[in-house]
Amino acid sequence: MSQHYDVAAVRQAFPAVEHVVYLDSGFQTPLSRPVKEAYERFLQEGFETAGPKQIWLSRLEETRVKVATLLGAKPQEIAFTKNTSESMNIAANALPLHAGDKVLMIDGDHPNNAYAFLNLQKKGVEIVFIPMTEVVNAESFQPYIDERTRAISMSHVTFHAGHRFDVESVGDLCAQRDLYFVVDVMQGIGVVPIDAKAMKATFIGSGTHKGLLVPQGLGLLYWDAARIELEPAYMAAASLANPPADFIARADNMALPATAGRFELGNFNLPAIQGLGAALDLIGKVGIENIQNHCFDLGDYLIERLDELDVGLVGPRNREHRAPHIYVIALPAADWLDYFTSTGIRVSPERDGIRVSLGMFNNTADIDRLVDAIRARNAPGMPQARTAVLSKLG
Repeated sequence: MSQHYDVAAVRQAFPAVEHVVYLDSGFQTPLSRPVKEAYERFLQEGFETAGPKQIWLSRLEETRVKVATLLGAKPQEIAFTKNTSESMNIAANALPLHAGDKVLMIDGDHPNNAYAFLNLQKKGVEIVFIPMTEVVNAESFQPYIDERTRAISMSHVTFHAGHRFDVESVGDLCAQRDLYFVVDVMQGIGVVPIDAKAMKATFIGSGTHKGLLVPQGLGLLYWDAARIELEPAYMAAASLANPPADFIARADNMALPATAGRFELGNFNLPAIQGLGAALDLIGKVGIENIQNHCFDLGDYLIERLDELDVGLVGPRNREHRAPHIYVIALPAADWLDYFTSTGIRVSPERDGIRVSLGMFNNTADIDRLVDAIRARNAPGMPQARTAVLSKLG
């Protein structure tokens, strides 16, 4: 494998990986030292001074700039939310959709994206699901677009098999057909480079507890600031262009700012935002391209080792269509999950097998431990693994 960065040094920032073979970053990442220290700093400041509020808010804006840099966006196009689900719901309800309008989605995509739009059916909006295939691009959606189609919403990377869809071509299609385009980047952000402008996305939503290394409870929303017609479904004083200094609400003071702040409600998750700032510093130091390439190399190594065992892979094998860090092994989760846990290997059950999801801290030794565990359970002839593969193929 190529050495894209000092993996051993990065591992020192994640103490948990020395005690468990952690192959579950698609669920959540282990806490790193820089993020832990950011939380502790926040707690200590709150403990000692009851909170330097303006300092905390200043750090929030610094983190907003870092998020914007990561996404190739402007700071005023970034809002902080609770999680991916809230981001997708904000986006779905901001679109000016009416009875008879149609939204296209992908069958089997993450449910928290789908439900945000399925909830619009009560307004008469039609949700149409196109088939999920190994490759999804503009051509996949083209046959389903008609004069009633108003929007497309999809994931960049799938959580259950590691598809990496061609969101740029879909974004081009949306721009050509004047459609709104909403993208869930939760499974790719922090590992896969993301360019909001190249995607031509109207909204991009994500949480932060996977590739962005922060505990649950914080989300992000990118909004194309050129889409000034898009307004929030709910409002607070913090959402206004000019929040009332006397805290008295007035019907003639409801103008929205020309920033993504229109989608925020205030009372931010300040400790998590400070943690995110530290996480983005770590990601920036290592380099997002380096993280992606490292995970791709580990994925190639994983596929090679699985092929040696004649154990199948669910989802795409080609780098062009697969995420660098998400792989589903064709072993029944009901039979294998507890076994892996008992051997000190952390993975996740998924629809079609066992999901292995990589992080910046993983190395070939982690892959070897996983493969050795499979071999040990099935020695000498590996009948269980082979049976699982054949059942998938059949």
